[in-house]
Formats: sequence, C-alpha cells, structure tokens
Amino acid sequence: MRWDERQQAMLRTLGLRLWLPPDDAVAPSPEAEAPAAAAAAAPAQDVTVAERPPAAVAPAPQPAPAPVVQAAVTAPSPRPVAVQVPVSVPVRAADTGPVSQMDWPALRAAVDGCQACGLGRTRRNTVFGVGHMQAHLMAVGEAPGEQEDREGEPFVGAAGQLLDRMLAALGLTREAAEPARQVFIANTLKCRPPHNRNPQPDELAQCQPFLERQVALVQPRVILAMGRFAVQSLLGTDAPIGRLRGTVHQWQGRPLIVTYHPAYLLRQPADKARAWDDLCLAASCLDAAARPA
Repeated sequence: MRWDERQQAMLRTLGLRLWLPPDDAVAPSPEAEAPAAAAAAAPAQDVTVAERPPAAVAPAPQPAPAPVVQAAVTAPSPRPVAVQVPVSVPVRAADTGPVSQMDWPALRAAVDGCQACGLGRTRRNTVFGVGHMQAHLMAVGEAPGEQEDREGEPFVGAAGQLLDRMLAALGLTREAAEPARQVFIANTLKCRPPHNRNPQPDELAQCQPFLERQVALVQPRVILAMGRFAVQSLLGTDAPIGRLRGTVHQWQGRPLIVTYHPAYLLRQPADKARAWDDLCLAASCLDAAARPA
C-alpha cells in the first residue's frame, strides 16, 4: 500500500517515521522537506530505521476507508429482517371465534371490540342490550341515539320512556326479577350512526350475527320488532310497517310481532292506538306460549 505525499507529510508532523522499501520510496514533497530536514538534524532521533528495535517500528499502515458516498453506492442493499412489532389491529367479530358459539361474556366482549364497520370509530359506547337473559319477550329496536350512545343502554331517552309505559301496561318491565315479567331489549345496530342517520345495509349486515346470537341465548317466547330496520333485519323485507303489523309472523320458530318504533310514535301520536293493538297481540302470543301443549 503506497502512502501519498500528503499522507506522509501528516505522519511526519505527528513525529512518526515511515519505513518504505527502496523501490517504493517516494520523494517528499516540498511542503514536507522542512519538517523532515529538521527531524533528521535532531540528535536524539539520528537513528536509522534498521537500528531500531522491533517494538519501535510503526505499525503497518492500514488502507484508508473508502469514501462514504462511494460505499453508499456500491454496497449491496441489506437483506430485510423480519421484526415483530406490536400493531393495533381492528377487532372484528370473527377474531373472537364464531359468533354462533359465543356465551354472554364472549358476545359482549365481541360487541365492545368490534370495528367491522365505520361506526366503531365514531361511537362513544356500544349499546349491547338490557334485561333478563331468559326473558319471555324480546323487543328489538333499530339503532342507538345520542343518549343511548352516551350511556351505553338502549331506549333511555324519551322513546325509551314511552316504551316502558307501553310494556308496563302489559305487566312487563326491564327491571323485574322473574323472566315472565321481564323483557330483553336490544337494537339491530350496537353503535350509533353519526347524527342519528338511518343504518346502512353493510352496517346492518355486520351486526346481524350479534342480534341473532342474542335471540338464541335469550330464547324468548315472542319477539317484538319495532321499526322498519328491525323488521328488515329479522324478516328480510322492505314492506311497510302498516302492511306487516296485525299478523303473527314467524322467525326461527318463534312468533314475531311487527309494530311501530316508539320514536315514530312520538312524532305520530295518532298511531299509538295501533301500537297498543300490536302489544295486545304480543301479549296473547305470550299467553298461548305459556299454556301447556
């Protein structure tokens, strides 16, 4: 390895002498002649390289590192290394196992962690449902509103108060201890749509397994479907409520009664009498289911 004149001059400035083979010797540059002559004139250092003991010989020079720019261009690209990094992954219902096999705790956990549609990013709370887990009557609404989203419980606003009064007229309540006087209240959607807009078809489809599993766990004797979207989810029809009410429908072997949503009745109080007829029809189905075959 040859040392150029500039590198030799730097080493001489540091007080280091170089041993070079005769055929590799390089004449010093003019800039290095003065310090080299002064070093040769000093008595203490008037020793030839051959007379120095081996320990005093300067270490063999190492090749100068390649310029950084050249290394960056010519060096091969490093092979990618797989590194496990914690990543926040949206939780879907399928992530916790088949919904159709969940018990109550697993189902609630799946609803709370669900991010299957955009409502999971805008909700405050999920609205799972409330009531006796073996209630004889199951009332199904449409979607949570602002107050339900805030409290995490269905039908807690003005529509919920009207529903409680309608159920109380039949001797039913969401707080009774015995299943015969209890209802389980749920919604087709477990999250509030922004600005209380109507549920979208994909949102209803994502929540459908949750609702079906709730019905399977409660095993109600009668289902009360309240409002257009509850009817669409359970009966799969776009027929208007006025044409569907007054008839006992069947859903998976259970009587299903169609009626107006309590929020609609607050806007259209003239239809409360028809809703009362629907509740009486549901009560008669409960009585028929309670009688021994």
